[in-house]
Amino acid sequence: MSENQNTILPGELKNLMDDGDIDLLLDVRSTEEFELAKIEGSILIPLNELDGRFDEIGGFKEKLIITICHHGVRSRMAAESLTQAGFENVKSLTGGIDAWAVEIDSSVLRY
Repeated sequence: MSENQNTILPGELKNLMDDGDIDLLLDVRSTEEFELAKIEGSILIPLNELDGRFDEIGGFKEKLIITICHHGVRSRMAAESLTQAGFENVKSLTGGIDAWAVEIDSSVLRY
């Protein structure tokens, strides 16, 4: 089980993805990091641009959004920003894409 209601473990995310229950996978790393490794189906809005780009994802205000970064720090910050901006169901991927690569998909490059 996740450490709290605002986070999701890699295995939980995989189950939701398998069931088609994810509305938006939001990667908040840099463009360079995203080009190195990503979870299929995710979109990139770097954390430093997120506050100015809420309108791009406004259609997801009431839908499930999973934020992703390298190890989980930036994605927690992004989840907090989104929640404060009125997004209702946001979770951060615990351990980030690194944990995803270790636990779920070894084809994802670790860096």
